[in-house]
Amino acid sequence: MSSASFSKDFAVRDFGVRGDGVIKDTAAIQAASDACAAAGGGRGVFGAGVYLTGSLLLRSGVELHLVKGARLLGSPDCADWKDRPDARHIDGAMCPRRRSAALLFADEAENVALTGEGVIDGNGYAFVEPDPESPSRQLRRRFDLSVSPPRLVFFAGCRDVRVEGVTVVNPPAGWSFWVHDCDRVQFADMAVESDVNFPNNDGIHVNCSRDVEIVRCRIETGDDSIVVRANSASLRENRPCERVRVADCKLRSYSCGVRIGWLNDGVIRDCSFDRLDIRDSVCGIGVFLPDWHSRDTWPDQGREATDISDLEFTDVRMDAVCARPVYVHVSGHPGTKVRSVRGLRFRNVVARGLMHPVVSAPRPGLVSDISFVDCRFTREPATPERYPNGGNVGFAECQRFPDDIPDTNVENIRRTRTTLA
Repeated sequence: MSSASFSKDFAVRDFGVRGDGVIKDTAAIQAASDACAAAGGGRGVFGAGVYLTGSLLLRSGVELHLVKGARLLGSPDCADWKDRPDARHIDGAMCPRRRSAALLFADEAENVALTGEGVIDGNGYAFVEPDPESPSRQLRRRFDLSVSPPRLVFFAGCRDVRVEGVTVVNPPAGWSFWVHDCDRVQFADMAVESDVNFPNNDGIHVNCSRDVEIVRCRIETGDDSIVVRANSASLRENRPCERVRVADCKLRSYSCGVRIGWLNDGVIRDCSFDRLDIRDSVCGIGVFLPDWHSRDTWPDQGREATDISDLEFTDVRMDAVCARPVYVHVSGHPGTKVRSVRGLRFRNVVARGLMHPVVSAPRPGLVSDISFVDCRFTREPATPERYPNGGNVGFAECQRFPDDIPDTNVENIRRTRTTLA
């Protein structure tokens, strides 16, 4: 993990930053950050105040440090969330939502950090409105996907990244963090606090990256809390996602607590998930590869066959799971390209919810070597007290979930001292 130090401090107010929450400080904050980089590296310090800003570029050797009482507030204007047509590392047109925009964007930067006891606020309520058509998810986007902010923080092709201590709130109906083709990234002792009724607000999305550590974090989201994928569509070459470690985290999600893979990803391997507390999710742990969609209508898909191997889940507690605590599933759609899903090990997993785990594949040879050791999965009735919203599927749907279905087309699945009650 990154061990970069930032010995020289730059007070951002010395560069004309107001911090009054009214005047946009974008240009002045960027000037302060650029001065840090020009000095060979440094720490841009935000004192107590509200710093209203549009998109900022994070450069090598720069740490943005928010003291307690400091709030970096995203602009409520979509036009201030800039795409990056000059980005070196990615093709923005091939990114999810076909956009490279973010409030904080780092492009092939090294030794960058976001730290402190302050807050990064995506101003999310400026971009959503009540959704009268959805009884389970109360909010929807106000603007078209082509202009609505797609993510809050985007690290693309970076090395030695650290996010520590900060609290992220109100991501704008988009991912809080996208870690894309990066090396040596650490999230520690930080939090993501989202309204669970927001659409598509993933917590930490790790994609095509290596040696990523997420420890002692608290993440609450309407969409998946932690995602591990290998979608290389926006990169010049295919890149694996490997050696991701998640430990000692508390996750609340109205989708998946942890999701591995999606549609036509590449290689995902050698990842561990230890001592997790997951609650109020649809799926606690989801390793599912869905039906293929046309790229014209669904850009968030890779370009190669998915190959998932050697994942360990140890000492995981789940509560109020309104669908599957563990869901391993491969679609049989001919457009869903899969090499294999193998070597998934679950040890000391205890879950309570509406359904039991399921592992399935459309044909033999795709899913193999799955083990459950010292696990306990307990079903309970759906009640509005325990499942007030039913995740993002709705309480009524929770009551209509089908009875347990058997594991299908799985080779070498083992259950040792594991109970289904």
